[in-house]
Amino acid sequence: MFPQRLRRSSPQASLLRSCVLLALCLTPLRLFASSGCTVKSNDYFGWKAEKISNHWVELTIVPQLGGRLMQVHFGEHDFLFVSDQLKGKVIPPDPLSHAWNNYGGDKIWPMPEGSDDEQHWPGAEGSLLDSAPYKLDVLSQGPTCAIRLTGPSDPFTGQQYIREISLGEDSPIISFHAVMKNTGGYPRSWSEQSVSQYNTASVDDTSKINPHLWGIAAANPSSEYLNGYHVRTGMAGNSTYSVEDNLFKVHPAKANGSGEVWIDSHEGWLAVADGASGYTMIERVRYQPQAKYPDKASMIFYVNAPRQHHAGDEENEHPEVLYMEAEVNSPIVELAPGESYAMDTQWFPTRGGEALKAVTFGGIVETPLQATASASGTLLTGQFGSFYEGVLMAHFYGSGGNPLGISKLENLNPLEQIHLNTSIHPPAETRRISIHVVDQAGIDRGPLGEAMIK
Repeated sequence: MFPQRLRRSSPQASLLRSCVLLALCLTPLRLFASSGCTVKSNDYFGWKAEKISNHWVELTIVPQLGGRLMQVHFGEHDFLFVSDQLKGKVIPPDPLSHAWNNYGGDKIWPMPEGSDDEQHWPGAEGSLLDSAPYKLDVLSQGPTCAIRLTGPSDPFTGQQYIREISLGEDSPIISFHAVMKNTGGYPRSWSEQSVSQYNTASVDDTSKINPHLWGIAAANPSSEYLNGYHVRTGMAGNSTYSVEDNLFKVHPAKANGSGEVWIDSHEGWLAVADGASGYTMIERVRYQPQAKYPDKASMIFYVNAPRQHHAGDEENEHPEVLYMEAEVNSPIVELAPGESYAMDTQWFPTRGGEALKAVTFGGIVETPLQATASASGTLLTGQFGSFYEGVLMAHFYGSGGNPLGISKLENLNPLEQIHLNTSIHPPAETRRISIHVVDQAGIDRGPLGEAMIK
């Protein structure tokens, strides 16, 4: 039921009616109460693992492999890459080894990386930070499920990582609290980064890259990098990387060999969008404009891909694995002995794909909102994905920006794309419409879009 046409009422009266309507719209949502979340030990391809799950997602954590979050299962989709060759294996890290046992999943690494001096981390090969056993403690179960992973002290960097991963009962949102602590005897400066390896193999042919998978982040219009990004390794002159419509994009299917690209995005989010499956993951972090980031890079993408070859080539390069790393960096922080620094990030799984145009706090936008007047009402159209279960609410505004009322449009489910094609009858004075995500608790999680009526 839509609100009655409002005559020239005061903003206070309009807001009061809006609040009453919102309460009425949200009342039925309490019937769909969550069954909570759980933390359970389980076997994952032969690894001893801990599984955190709720109605929406399952998180599989393997403590003995560098405290990895090995998989995120959402709906019918697994987001992360897991090495087939190393499934079930635990290879102790050897600092003298030059081999990297890439199990996959998500973990914390230090930055800057390199071999120039002791202020650079030489890499994951044999590193305790990458693959030493972590101690796992269950912190809570019930409304919120949380675990803590405590790693060993690394003698090279003088750092120890302590990471908490939590999941609530009422949404698929995953929260991370990653602490780096100086366990050495003198001040050290490091950045910490979340390194997430996403599976890029095609479902139809796992030897080929999924042509509909993209890495996306907000472009920096005042970027200090040429073209808005910096190709650190690999071939710069290919079509893998692009900037269009204020978005930086990496298309693994077009990669000619492996390569890494750095971006100085200020918006604090990146996306891995899969148009083939219709699943998208958003990673968020708070960008700190006054802080120093590793070579100005707040985010990094790395694509592991074969070099393109031609008929008659004697030898073709085919990596054993196909994946893309999405990396979120913290600022470089100097820590005195015993001091620590924490980076907080959140992951938002939802439905959507390669058409992603924008990321809001409530969801993603693939086709922006449009409002078109007709003799039968006002038609609202657009395509979106929601981070929350709840309702989609329309807010109506007059020519002076005064609120005129709200109306429920439809129920929201993070596992279902929003294909908005709805005719409504807003108050006659309405000139502008905004649509908001409201969760089960009645909390407004922000707009998905706003449009003038045409």
